[in-house]
Amino acid sequence: MQAADIRAQSDTEDFRQPAGWRRFFLLWGFARWLWSFALTLLGLAVVTFAMTRLAPIDPALQMVGDHASQSSYQAARLALGLDEPLPVQFLRYLQAALSGNLGQSISTGQPVASDIARTFPATVELATVAIVIGAVVGLGLGIAAAMRPGSWIDAGARMLSLFGYSVPIFWLGLLMLLLFYARLHWAPGPGRLDVVFQYTVKSVTGFATIDAWLSGKPGAVSSALAHLVLPAIALALYALAGISRLTRASVLSELGQEYVLTARAKGASLRRIVFVHILPNIAGTLLTVVALAYASLLEGAVLTETVFAWPGIGRYLTTAMFAGDMPAILGATLVVGSSFVLLNALTDLAVDNIRKDRVR
Repeated sequence: MQAADIRAQSDTEDFRQPAGWRRFFLLWGFARWLWSFALTLLGLAVVTFAMTRLAPIDPALQMVGDHASQSSYQAARLALGLDEPLPVQFLRYLQAALSGNLGQSISTGQPVASDIARTFPATVELATVAIVIGAVVGLGLGIAAAMRPGSWIDAGARMLSLFGYSVPIFWLGLLMLLLFYARLHWAPGPGRLDVVFQYTVKSVTGFATIDAWLSGKPGAVSSALAHLVLPAIALALYALAGISRLTRASVLSELGQEYVLTARAKGASLRRIVFVHILPNIAGTLLTVVALAYASLLEGAVLTETVFAWPGIGRYLTTAMFAGDMPAILGATLVVGSSFVLLNALTDLAVDNIRKDRVR
């Protein structure tokens, strides 16, 4: 009985040891990912800080104005810490950024962090709706085109993809406003809400649809959704162009693999082969494409927000650039860049997990 207990204990230790090693490698991989993410953010901070020092704009002169005295100008330089060495300035900037202090906007007179907290949710809301439309339509068109190469569906998908790549998004937005708003009156005008709701719906989350729902006002939610349609479709068309093309190419590439030929020889239907065998194999690639498209919408919705008067971070950044508002430019660039880096890092982590699951 004692020998049996010893063997059972030994078997238990042998079973737990691989699990412990797996846990160690999992933690080690997460630590490496976290370290890489932190280094990338540090590099982004260095680039954004260098932008302020290389740009032909004097922050102290912007603060006091062109007609200020020399003493006022020197006092502003001392207040901004511009008389200190660059490494010291960078460390102070990094410390302030980590604490959430991104400076004060010259254009609005408000802290940059509060301006971004007000404008960034609008961009996230618009980009999220656009990427959902673009991913659903783009993946569906890509799969359908790959399953019927040379058909009218394939030709239509390629034409739509070419249209999305070629047409300038600001021209498309103006055309959509002219047709659906000014002529047909099918869609509301620019902005996020009708005028009657703009000052009565309180901003709680920064997302117009959620705030409209929380307000409990009749018609507020439908107004927010209606204002989302045109800008979201304009952005979705740009996103689905790349998604559909890469989905089609990936599915066509897999259709020539040996496991597909084997499945066909066994009598499996094309639909089953695509949805059961091919799509799980290319899930990592498709996830990467959709994530990159979403990141590009978050950082590249400047023209769409300008055309549709959408008060997002892209429009805020454009206004800051025209005004030479370096604190606002720096803060918005840092937030958008950090979002891009975070999204890419999370995508890489998800793709690695998908590949490990496929290997198992």
